[in-house]
This record gives sequence, structure tokens and C-alpha cells, in this order.
Amino acid sequence: MRLTSPAAHRIATHRTATHRTAVDTRTRTAVQDSDGMAVASFVLGLLGLLVLNIVLGPIAIVLAGTALRRGTTRRGRACLGLGLGIADLLVLLALMQMNDTISWSF
Repeated sequence: MRLTSPAAHRIATHRTATHRTAVDTRTRTAVQDSDGMAVASFVLGLLGLLVLNIVLGPIAIVLAGTALRRGTTRRGRACLGLGLGIADLLVLLALMQMNDTISWSF
């Protein structure tokens, strides 16, 4: 026994399919954004070992954490970005200790 007319059923089915498509699109976009964050954290962490590690290290850490929290498919790249961001800060700390200053130079 059907409580709705066939036309009403078609409209309801179309709305549900449209809603599913919109949700799938948003989910794919969120995953792509988190993948981009994972790659950016890796690149910034790598660059931070050479220059501007006081700026690039924390940015790499934040991007990696955000990508991991959002469920990136590039989990390994995000973990490398996190590790490199921490290494940036450790390199800065070691060089500051060697020079006895807040900044470092070669």
C-alpha cells in the first residue's frame, strides 16, 4: 500500500538524490582540501629546515594537524610535515644555543 502518489514519490526521490550529490561533492572537496594541506605542510616543513624556520615550522605543524584531523588520504605526507615542522623548531633551538642569541646566522 502506497501513501503517496507516484509523482510525489519521484519528486522526493529526486530531492534525496540531489541532496546526496551535494553532500558527496562537499565531502570530496573537504578531502581534497585536507590533501592539499598535507602536501603544503610537507613542503613548508622541508623549506623550513633551510630558511625562516621560526615561521615555516609552526605553519607546517598547524597544517599537518588540521589535515590529519580532517581525515586526509595522504596521511604519511601529513605526518612527515608534522615531523619536519617539529624538526624546524629543534634546528632553530640548537642554532640559537650555539650562538647564544635569539636569532642565528652562519
